[in-house]
Amino acid sequence: MTSFTDIPRRRFLQYSGLTMATLYGIPRWGQAMEKKPLAVATANFHPDVELELFARPVAFGVLPGTLTNLQKYFGKVIKGPANAFTDIPGSYLGPVMRLQKGQKVRIHFTNELDDPCITHWHGMHVPHLSDGHPMYAIAKGETWVYEFEVLNRAGTYFYHPHTHEMTGKQVYFGLSGVIIVEDEEEKKLGLPSGEFEIPIAIQDRSFDADNQLVFVTHNMERMMGFHGDRILINGKPNNEFEVASRAYRLRIANGSNARIYKLAWDDGSPITVLGVDGGLLDSPLQKPYVMMGPGERLDVWADFSGREVGAELVMRSKPFSGTLPAMHERMMAMMGHGGEAKTGENKPGQAMGQGGGGMGGMMGGMGGMGGMGHGGDNKPGQAMGQGGGGMGGMGMMNMPGMKLPLGSDYPICKFRVTRKVSDSPKLPEKLCTIRHYEAKDTANPDKPIPIGISEGMMSMLLNGRPFKMDDVQEFEKVKVNTLQLIDIFHDHYMVDGKAKTGDTAQKPSGEHAGGQGSGMAGMSQGQPAQGSGMGGMNHGSGGGMGMMGGGMGGMMNHGGEGKAPGMGGMAQGGENKPSGGGMDHGGDNKNAGGGMGMGMMGGGMGGGGMGGMMSMSMAHPIHLHGQQFQIISRSLDMKEGDGYDTVKDGFINSGWKDVVLVMPGERVKIAKPFDNYTGLFTYHCHNLEHEDMGMMRDFLVV
Repeated sequence: MTSFTDIPRRRFLQYSGLTMATLYGIPRWGQAMEKKPLAVATANFHPDVELELFARPVAFGVLPGTLTNLQKYFGKVIKGPANAFTDIPGSYLGPVMRLQKGQKVRIHFTNELDDPCITHWHGMHVPHLSDGHPMYAIAKGETWVYEFEVLNRAGTYFYHPHTHEMTGKQVYFGLSGVIIVEDEEEKKLGLPSGEFEIPIAIQDRSFDADNQLVFVTHNMERMMGFHGDRILINGKPNNEFEVASRAYRLRIANGSNARIYKLAWDDGSPITVLGVDGGLLDSPLQKPYVMMGPGERLDVWADFSGREVGAELVMRSKPFSGTLPAMHERMMAMMGHGGEAKTGENKPGQAMGQGGGGMGGMMGGMGGMGGMGHGGDNKPGQAMGQGGGGMGGMGMMNMPGMKLPLGSDYPICKFRVTRKVSDSPKLPEKLCTIRHYEAKDTANPDKPIPIGISEGMMSMLLNGRPFKMDDVQEFEKVKVNTLQLIDIFHDHYMVDGKAKTGDTAQKPSGEHAGGQGSGMAGMSQGQPAQGSGMGGMNHGSGGGMGMMGGGMGGMMNHGGEGKAPGMGGMAQGGENKPSGGGMDHGGDNKNAGGGMGMGMMGGGMGGGGMGGMMSMSMAHPIHLHGQQFQIISRSLDMKEGDGYDTVKDGFINSGWKDVVLVMPGERVKIAKPFDNYTGLFTYHCHNLEHEDMGMMRDFLVV
């Protein structure tokens, strides 16, 4: 007997008054309210493949020595081909699921974890009840039954939890697996298969001295997304593949929580791309490198023909920049790779006022954000009252990913030729035929559905709103069997899917009125905060507050004259002349914020520069559930530094996608079909820490 989930009546009433029969195919409202089983095996569904899938805690040998406590998917074939599930030897990843287009599939998922869990079939076009929506998370001992027909093209997909506020942790601790869909069209191409087809799931993990996984330990790792210090391939470290001197097919999936990769061969040869998230391209595409955000997949033709036995070819992630906030990347560059300040004596974790130190520990609570003086001049770079030091440092031990920095150069996996063969398949010139859409083909060419990205202090939002189970907005309601134009962009003045500017910027309810150009939840107490950033506050007049008080390196001055450049700032009655700088309690802060002119999350858009929000902009892998989409266009609304030039040649803008990596200042327009199924389908950032922070919304297909 399968379990049920309790879905409150008010949640469904929110969804435009649809009946349960219309929306979910369930006879009446009372079934939801009375906690009747929703996901049971239905009598009129006759599966070709029937599987059991279990999520269990397990102790597994990942590194030599002590076993690592993990969570793992286990599978069992009840009906259908024996290779519907295939274990990867020596891996904690779930078994590879192999399906055929047109098959009817039933999966009994049982949660044996202490926490709630629900599984999502990433990239698969399935009914709402089988998509793994977070509202259907089941408790320990319960079972959820998925039923769907495989409508997808041949391609590489994968499965993982989709439990709200727990997805990142559950994936990180082991719950994921690869799905391979085959169809007759692809089989006719004679692409490498069997032992010559290699699934490659790339993940990054950190371990402590006892071989136990280390996950998020401080808020900055949530803000940036967690980056481990060790690369695992198919759940194994230091992975090498023994190959013959012939062509192989590599099915690559980025299974990392947040890490972005710039994949390239170490000998400089181009990467030959066969397909992306939603299957094969029209024809093979050669790229000098390929960018892969979390959740993206890549189908690669790797030809080792002509290489001698003993020859090695290494796939690496090559250097790039521009995917993290500009300030964060500058700090990482100044700090080097060890997590310690390079310009002073202060070790990571020292409290404010104890020694100096280049950039010590950013964001330790409110600690170490800048210099502060009480009566005298505050010289540039001084820490709070004592010593020196740019960013002091309290609380945070290391910047995220410092042992294996994002954008650095490191190996992914190695291929070693161990045997010579004479036969090898030829790379096809034509792979398939894809109808390519344009904006004019959509139902809404002049009114695209917005997906506005905004970042704030511990707040990641889409369309200015966090995720809620009962919060579908009018513009998020989509008619079934339509092709929709969707506009994805970085916007920090977004409310309910509408851009706000000037005096109409978002204003929190109550007595706090947001000022001109304020970001999300900008607040003012007394007078408008000109250009305050996300979460920025102003207690008087002048510039907004930078990141968590005083801005990064900003001045805090109580009576004296602040002379050091800051980057954020807050004024309480004093005159804060150039925007973005310093904290002043009565004195004249003449140069706070001059120089950099923008707070990490505040600082405004006047005075010293572009102001707060752009400084927190980062790359986001945006994933849309349901059918794949096509990229119509990419453009830069605003270029931040030279980072874009290090990644732009690695984007693949053809074929069918379900994840698109959107760079800071970038705008991406897509055409997405909403065919076959009604109900709720989420769209979210696939940086899993961002998703768990609420960077997720629902489309309601009606």
